[in-house]
Amino acid sequence: MPSAPEAPSAKLPFVVWALAAGTFLMGTTEFVIAGLLPEMAHDLGVSVPHVGLLITAFAIGMITGGPTMAMATLRLPQRQTLILALVVFSLGHVVAAASTSFTVVLIARVVTVLATGAFWAVGFVVATAAAGPSHSTRAVGVMMGGLTLANVIGVPIGSFAGQITGWRGPFWALAALSALAAASVGRFIPRVEQSTEVSLRAEVGALRQGRLWLALTAAMLIMGGVLATYTYVTPLLTDRAGVPDGAVPLVLVAFGVGALGGITMGGRLGDRRPMTTSLTAAAATALVLFLLIPLSVNPFAAAGLVFLMALTGFTVNPVITSLAVRFAGDAPTLTSALTTSAYNTGIAAGAAIAGRALDSSLGLTGPPLVGAVITALTILPLLALAAGGTATSRGSSTSASAPPRTREEDPAQAPSQH
Repeated sequence: MPSAPEAPSAKLPFVVWALAAGTFLMGTTEFVIAGLLPEMAHDLGVSVPHVGLLITAFAIGMITGGPTMAMATLRLPQRQTLILALVVFSLGHVVAAASTSFTVVLIARVVTVLATGAFWAVGFVVATAAAGPSHSTRAVGVMMGGLTLANVIGVPIGSFAGQITGWRGPFWALAALSALAAASVGRFIPRVEQSTEVSLRAEVGALRQGRLWLALTAAMLIMGGVLATYTYVTPLLTDRAGVPDGAVPLVLVAFGVGALGGITMGGRLGDRRPMTTSLTAAAATALVLFLLIPLSVNPFAAAGLVFLMALTGFTVNPVITSLAVRFAGDAPTLTSALTTSAYNTGIAAGAAIAGRALDSSLGLTGPPLVGAVITALTILPLLALAAGGTATSRGSSTSASAPPRTREEDPAQAPSQH
């Protein structure tokens, strides 16, 4: 008689939380510079836009560096890759904090983003494998929650600390905390040999699946739609909704809380109803963004819709990421990196299109309109995935001895444990 499915309330392995802590640190370092621009510019003897290149370099590095580092570290044991990435990340911050040269700081920044790409690519694979098939989406949600918390808590705290200690203080703190995270990951990830031989050919071969590209397209569109609106939400709030300047940070915090709630909700519901969860959330996000156009003249309605935009939009992310990793079967590392690249590509493209719309006759309603259209387009690849139904990973079939499903049929089988 087959055993009963694992209870949804089962605790996740501690390693998932350790990986989420690493994600929190790396998410913090990506955006904390935005709050330290004037101090860094003055101390390093360059202009504020020049320091802004540190943010641009990180974003570009995440798009291209993630897949590159995933392939470069493919034959290393996953535990060793994660520890090495955190150590390099720590050393990069030490070099930056100790330097008085903008060029050195920029080089250190590039090194840390490469380490970040390697960590995220392998981290998502390790987290889903450690959590098991019945909790893989929840594990992805926890890791993504670390990134969201970085924006809600890490970036404000880092910026505040920088005002007191100078911009080097947060860099030293990130260096110390990432070294501690490396020790924790080394402690809680067991030394095991991979049960399957890693292969560059297999990783690239996994990309031949049409449904994988559907998942990546959905990832790009959902983030492109939400961030197209969020990038220009401040002028929308102040100039159209009449929100006082001093209250704008509160609305942005509400966005962060909504994002964290959405990721948590997607992680919990996505394991049971992946397609229902993602389709409903994407449709709800498009509706919220459309409503933001006529209702953003009211400050309370605008603030509430910004919260709902994050709550519904970020619900899709853990589901799509988990599905993409599952679709790759025994070759998930490159796919995991490409998922991160898809999110960042969507953010960059969405923000660029929204900026053009803002300068057009649409004015302040341009960004939410662009966001609504892009988000609505997310439904198309999700519907295509849902139509695929119970298709399994390439070259695999569901075991005849597997227990019968008691939940919505997943359009991919679980990743194999390595």
